[in-house]
Amino acid sequence: MLIKVRKLERVYRMGDHVVRALAGVDLDIEAGEFISIVGASGSGKSTFMHLLGCLDRATGGSYDLNGRNVRAMTDRELARIRNNDIGFVFQTFNLINRTPAIDNVAVPLFYGRQANTNAKAMKALERVGLAKRYKHKPSEMSGGERQRVAIARAIVNNPSVILADEPTGNLDTRTGEQILDIFHSLHQSGVTIVMVTHEMSVAAQAQRLVHMTDGLIDVDREVTPELRRDLVHSGVLGAKRIEREQEEIERTSA
Repeated sequence: MLIKVRKLERVYRMGDHVVRALAGVDLDIEAGEFISIVGASGSGKSTFMHLLGCLDRATGGSYDLNGRNVRAMTDRELARIRNNDIGFVFQTFNLINRTPAIDNVAVPLFYGRQANTNAKAMKALERVGLAKRYKHKPSEMSGGERQRVAIARAIVNNPSVILADEPTGNLDTRTGEQILDIFHSLHQSGVTIVMVTHEMSVAAQAQRLVHMTDGLIDVDREVTPELRRDLVHSGVLGAKRIEREQEEIERTSA
């Protein structure tokens, strides 16, 4: 089991007011899965993502990553986990604007004091189809290109899991399709992906859908072709890919 979460809680205290952002979440994620987490604003999905990414500490319950107890780790151990075991992709890219793409991708390698950083960063850029732009700075790139650089940075250390927080949120529909194609390619190569999104048509791209309400998981189910079609009616992003997949299924079964 890659990720095992039991009764996970996150409580915030604001004066006399107590907010239970997570109210006892249970979730198992196997290596190689592609999961989408959805829910309304305030449902707890972003808080849950922060806990999975070791960006925050839970106030109750347990979280095991690759068989290791995350809640028992020191700050230094958590920093090492964030750098080596988890790849992050954010809606706002979080790149260093005045730094070339290859150096942005190499940031986790620098923190890990690794050798041959340029070669590893170039390999990651090749995986997202951006090797020819390695000298370009984010300010010289489109939004889709910047997100590709961010994905390359996330995979450069071959992490156990990629956590993607609204990865298509700042992109137009066509560019969002291209980013989702990259996630599908990574998933097919064995990468584990957990993606938070508010767009049901984007959530439809995953193998499994987790829906959160009031700090709890109320739906956890496989994304079947039928469910995919229903979700796509909630939006347009991802519709073309699903149509192509359905056509291929019908063609091969004819």
